[in-house]
Amino acid sequence: MEKQGVFKSVCPLDCPDQCGLLLHKVDGRVVKVEGDPDHPVTKGNICNKVRNMAERIYDENRLKYPMKRIGAKGEGKFERISWDEAIATITSKWKTLIEKEGPESILPYSFYGNMGLLNAEGMDRRFFHRIGASQLDRSICSSAGSVGYRYTMGGSYGIDPEDTIHSKLIIFWGINAASTNMHQVALAQKARKNNGAKIVVIDVHKNQTGRLADWFIPILPGTDSALALGIMHILFAENMVDSSFLHQYTVGHDELREHVVQYDPIRVAEITGVPVEDIYKLARMYGNTSPSFIRIGNGPQHHDNGGMFVRTVSCLPALTGQWLIKGGGAIKGNSGYLSVNTTKLQLPRLLKNKQTRVINMNQLGEALLTVDPPVKSLYVYSSNPAVVAPEGNKVRKGLEREDLFVVVHDLFLTETAKYADIVLPATSSFENTDIYTSYWHHYIQIQQPVLEAYGESKSNVDVFRLLAKGMGFEESAFDDTEAEMIAQALNQPANPFLEAINYEKLVENQYVKANVKPLFPGKLRTPSRKIELYSKRMKANGYPPLPTYIPLLKDGDGVHPFQFIPAPNHNFLNSTFSNNQKHVSLEKEPRLHMNRQDAEAAGIEDGEQVRVWNQRGECLLKVSVGETVLPGVVVTQGLWADSEGIKQLINTLTPDRIADMGGGATFFSGRVSVDRL
Repeated sequence: MEKQGVFKSVCPLDCPDQCGLLLHKVDGRVVKVEGDPDHPVTKGNICNKVRNMAERIYDENRLKYPMKRIGAKGEGKFERISWDEAIATITSKWKTLIEKEGPESILPYSFYGNMGLLNAEGMDRRFFHRIGASQLDRSICSSAGSVGYRYTMGGSYGIDPEDTIHSKLIIFWGINAASTNMHQVALAQKARKNNGAKIVVIDVHKNQTGRLADWFIPILPGTDSALALGIMHILFAENMVDSSFLHQYTVGHDELREHVVQYDPIRVAEITGVPVEDIYKLARMYGNTSPSFIRIGNGPQHHDNGGMFVRTVSCLPALTGQWLIKGGGAIKGNSGYLSVNTTKLQLPRLLKNKQTRVINMNQLGEALLTVDPPVKSLYVYSSNPAVVAPEGNKVRKGLEREDLFVVVHDLFLTETAKYADIVLPATSSFENTDIYTSYWHHYIQIQQPVLEAYGESKSNVDVFRLLAKGMGFEESAFDDTEAEMIAQALNQPANPFLEAINYEKLVENQYVKANVKPLFPGKLRTPSRKIELYSKRMKANGYPPLPTYIPLLKDGDGVHPFQFIPAPNHNFLNSTFSNNQKHVSLEKEPRLHMNRQDAEAAGIEDGEQVRVWNQRGECLLKVSVGETVLPGVVVTQGLWADSEGIKQLINTLTPDRIADMGGGATFFSGRVSVDRL
């Protein structure tokens, strides 16, 4: 491997932008990370997270070799062992568990700490299918909204973000895009500069995206679907709908017209906290501006009613016929265009018992403490559930179980790894071969190794090969090379958009765009092949067939006055980077944002430390008093690492209820009290 030079790469983070990168190497080390100016969408601009990635790769606390626990669970005391001993210990324990307790006593826990398909959902799935382990429902992020959007639009298909430079109205709805989708902001600013586009932000917190808007609309958490229905009410009432589009490309528009009569602006204002005049202004702006584009965020779908919110807001572009206009429409996600052959990649045929139990990752604490028969071994990779999973005290109590054999494969001794019996060192993405598919733009990218493996670290793919060998599995699937797995994944006749993309073309070009065409004129993958404003499938599945506002569930004992929103911050991605000093110094410290009116009523002053608590636990945070949130709402940003003696693990406070659709999380539907210390 070359010791120096500039090498094309791809950002591995769970972020829609999936930037093209250039890695500068000197004497075998990355000395600089910058954006690839040739990338058609990201165009050389990158965020602070990845710009400072070298600080993470070479962090002095990065794991260099396998270790076994020698102290108490959670204490973080380990000693070095060899890979042979690690694999033998794990596989010996698992063979015994399978014999005595059955394979479902083993549970994998992972998410997208690295978005590479081979490492995130390739060899690992093959291995756990073959072993017959309990299956994990990986629904912590966007599954509720994805299901809701699918009911309306048939799959994860929106407009090409590159076309949004033509938009004249851009609505960021429930997304802090400046921190989580920065290139959509760049495209919006280009549209503002070139065609006078207006940028509207609808959110519960006036964050960085809210501050750059032409108009920021604060809204009460969990009421977004009511606002969307209020807009529909006005669009129909004032004849701002495209009847031709509705007749040709939708089903249920007559039923919807009648249904939204009940969502008059006065009622909607009472529900949402958005003034009546602002509801009219927004609806008329949307109804009279073309092309108009809605970027549908993840925020509102982290509620009890999150799937219904996305189902509802995704109906809006149909009412005004925006899908036919370049720069008009919406994006919730675009992963459908780049969907690979997961059957060949993950090999579900290796799972012999098709009735194997499924455990929702949002309820890990409950699973570790109460599920019967019990989980006896947990294998964690590309995730840090002790920090990211809801009901954090339950999760950590479950991890403390002496009869739970825990293995953690990570780059660092994370909060979760401190509970492990065996800790395995992981490679960074820059040390692997993998492919990456954006869920926003339309490019597939390849990562080829730029660095030698750090210390004795290994990729997920390599570790699962070793575990398969240790278990005595003889299937050839565990011998497939990365190149062979990429070829298998890209061989997807069911997705015509990938037709011309293969491993060789990716090696040659670094990134290749899917052959995407506009959705309309065309047929969707809904039962009717049209946009389903009325959904028979929803009715059959027990949901209202028309978009409907459903209030949040009562949280806890009903005594906590504040809706609690633990939102993302600018310099971390979930818990990634929260233990890296450079990124912590950029973000400074965790804060609780509180309305001035609420603070004055409680005698709380700006900058003061407060106790944030509910029936699940407590945190101690500094408060930022102001007008960035509505009364009755408090917001934090970022998942901060565990710190000696400081209670700041905010998912201690969040519910592990399941959302209305897709098994999704309800992080934002919890309530808290806030007290002076």
